[in-house]
Amino acid sequence: MTEFDVDLFVIGAGSAGVRAARMAAGLGKQVAIAENRHFGGTCVNVGCVPKKLFVYASQFGDDFVAAGGFGWTHNPARFDWSHLMAQKNREIQRLQGVYQNLLDNAGVQIITGQARVLDAHTVAVDAQQFHCERIVIATGGQPTIPDIPGKQWIKTSNDMFALNTLPQRILIVGGGYIAVEFAGIMHGLGVKTTLCYRSNQLLRGFDDDIREFVTQEMRKKAIDIRLDTHISRIEQTADSYTAYTDQNQAISTDLILYATGRTPNTTNLGLSQLGVELDEKGAIKVNAHYQTHVPSIYALGDVTNRINLTPVATAEAMALINHLYSDRQTPVDYDNIPTAVFSQPNIASVGLTEAEARKRYPHIAVYKSVFTPMKHSLSGLGAQTLMKLVVDRSSDKVLGAHMAGDNAGEIIQGMAIAIRAGATKAVFDSTLGIHPTTAEEFVTMRTAAN
Repeated sequence: MTEFDVDLFVIGAGSAGVRAARMAAGLGKQVAIAENRHFGGTCVNVGCVPKKLFVYASQFGDDFVAAGGFGWTHNPARFDWSHLMAQKNREIQRLQGVYQNLLDNAGVQIITGQARVLDAHTVAVDAQQFHCERIVIATGGQPTIPDIPGKQWIKTSNDMFALNTLPQRILIVGGGYIAVEFAGIMHGLGVKTTLCYRSNQLLRGFDDDIREFVTQEMRKKAIDIRLDTHISRIEQTADSYTAYTDQNQAISTDLILYATGRTPNTTNLGLSQLGVELDEKGAIKVNAHYQTHVPSIYALGDVTNRINLTPVATAEAMALINHLYSDRQTPVDYDNIPTAVFSQPNIASVGLTEAEARKRYPHIAVYKSVFTPMKHSLSGLGAQTLMKLVVDRSSDKVLGAHMAGDNAGEIIQGMAIAIRAGATKAVFDSTLGIHPTTAEEFVTMRTAAN
């Protein structure tokens, strides 16, 4: 009889935790998983899935306008927030059930409650204790709220997926992907939207041309973007709120959303007293095999606060379980990870930005195209698209591909395969385009911009 109750105990039933638990159980291991909220983690419940549904909903207003340019007429459109929320909730409940069924069918023992690590091999969930050979922490992260006067009136992205009514006005504070995405969603649903960011440009980490282009396109939609603006305090009025800036501005609004960062969920787990090392933000430090300073304890996904993307979390889970329990090694390659922002316009990128490439390579070529896609030649929306390739002149290798415009995420997924395969600009040039599409622009850009 084994000295352990389970071979692997997973804390957190999000993308990384569920994948790790299922894979280990599939390899014949005795696995338990603890979750204190809902199956699917942030992505399914208060992240990518409901957010993408909201994005779809918010785009129909433009679609109705565009239809007129193609000969369609329609009655005045009317949006019902409560109907969207009911539909969203139904889909989330379905996905939660899918995750639970995946665990059940794999033979994973599911425990509901807050888990706490008592020692290197013991996990407690309420009154239950489990002696475990190994422990995986995959508890994700949560939005943070700054400590400013009036912070009690602030909402986070989590709250946005449970709003009873849609506000008439919203102030969004932040310049990252969550802030920018919600700005597009709220504006598209008819909410007067103001976006404040303390820095001089949105979307830090993305290519500078993309950042400037998206800001320009959002402003064309009449989203009020105020850069270099910091909120100093918030006051409640009779039926609304007023946010005061460091530039002596007063912004009246019905709802204030802060999207200024996320914090790893590592409190109340009992980690620090065990010797599990955390960084200054509370993220768990791990080695190349996701192992903490306590050899039997591992961590995956957003709780390590490295590259916080769902596909990365699931890939890390696969890499860990294969490393621990199989001969098949599948290490995660963190270079050239494609990513998208479901802003309006949509953004997607893979590989190096122009600034990053200039730091690493002595001679680069930049190919850039800004144009009006065929649809918008008749839509009347005035929407444009930006495409960009960054190339190493000495090897002709494509180092990065960046896009802002309709379906950018769908298009860049294919570009990511090419770049990971080491495609050169000559390969792009010799590839025949699919005509007429927006995507063909990536294989028809012939003249470098520099």
